[in-house]
Amino acid sequence: MMKLRMGWIGLVLLPMMASAGEARVTWLDFNDYRDVRPSNENRSGYHDRVAKQLEKHIQKLAKELPEGYDLALQFDDVDLAGDVLLNREEIRVIKPIYFPRFKISYSFTAPDGKLLAVEKQKELKDMAFMDRIRIGMDESLHYEKQLLTEWFESDLKSLL
Repeated sequence: MMKLRMGWIGLVLLPMMASAGEARVTWLDFNDYRDVRPSNENRSGYHDRVAKQLEKHIQKLAKELPEGYDLALQFDDVDLAGDVLLNREEIRVIKPIYFPRFKISYSFTAPDGKLLAVEKQKELKDMAFMDRIRIGMDESLHYEKQLLTEWFESDLKSLL
């Protein structure tokens, strides 16, 4: 009986696991972005960590797309939530006036090659980022990931 139940569960979950769109992320020179300054960390190491975390998040979002859909995303400008201030040491201070924002260019393509959306220099910003429910606040780059998720849900998933 247990094997039969697991088989049915597998059949039900298989279509959900099979869906997986693709995403490619491109970065420009981090030194040209508005604000990707580390506090007390090596600059290149910090830039690598930010890139990896945001790319991983975009890949996670793309897995929600049906198979064959393709997202090509370029970060044209990055301004992380908060600002790095120098007191006795450099720290990133998060205040409502330092909201996260991105400028992105992207193309979103269907499995048949049809271009569903293309944007150049689209500005994403969340001026009310501190007013939202704080789930997952212990996660690094939480506000930036939340902003990307909201964009993904409203601009891309709505096209399916």
